[in-house]
Amino acid sequence: MGREPPALVRVALGISYHGGHYQGWQSQPSGQTVQDQLEKALSRFANHRVSTLCAGRTDAGVHGLMQVVHFDTPLDRPEAAWVRGPNALLPRDIAVQWARVVPRAFHCRASATSRRYVYVVLQSPVRPSLDQGRVGWVYRPLQIDLMQQAAQQLIGEHDFTSFRASACQALSPVKNMLRIGISRRGAYWRFEFEANAFLHHMIRNIMGCLLYIGEQRQPVEWMQQVMQARDRDAAAPTFSPDGLYFLGPRYDPQWGLPEDSLLLDGLP
Repeated sequence: MGREPPALVRVALGISYHGGHYQGWQSQPSGQTVQDQLEKALSRFANHRVSTLCAGRTDAGVHGLMQVVHFDTPLDRPEAAWVRGPNALLPRDIAVQWARVVPRAFHCRASATSRRYVYVVLQSPVRPSLDQGRVGWVYRPLQIDLMQQAAQQLIGEHDFTSFRASACQALSPVKNMLRIGISRRGAYWRFEFEANAFLHHMIRNIMGCLLYIGEQRQPVEWMQQVMQARDRDAAAPTFSPDGLYFLGPRYDPQWGLPEDSLLLDGLP
């Protein structure tokens, strides 16, 4: 009789990263993606090939405060070891924040109830220097009341085709926008987005429109016209990925996973 294969353990990790040096999250032949770097470190640590799935892919230049991944392994190791071990092998701009052993029914993407992003934008007549790559930039004054009125038109379930990249592979353009929060602290603006899911470039395209309205280059009602057009050409240009952070997914409390990253406190 042959030996039975060892039982597999499912491990979930919370990952943070600076996206400036990588070609986005998803693995590429170049190997210069966050997923490639993470899987290389995990495979070395586990001494077997590790393949990960993530809660939400991010573009080149987009940062992650709490990307969630999961993978299966025959190894039975303490959760803390899955933090310390890979971190000793990862580049300095990628780090495992936490690890949890989860039931096999857990799926980092399918189990997520929503996903959250935040844009940090510097309003200044001078371009960023110390914050280069970590903040977006506008040099015209922004009107918060106009942007908040426009944002409210996006709340709820809508067809977001006008904010969808041509390369988007989502099966449906209909998404449920749960919340958009806009606030200012000194010269820095925060735009927080939460939805059940997002289309490729959806937030960057919405940002372009919100900033056009905030700069009074378009009226508030233009946002509704753009959405109803269901045509990408009707919207503003795609905003830079600089200053865009994936805050992470939300899960049902039954999974016992952290909801927020301490790194959020460090954003302007």
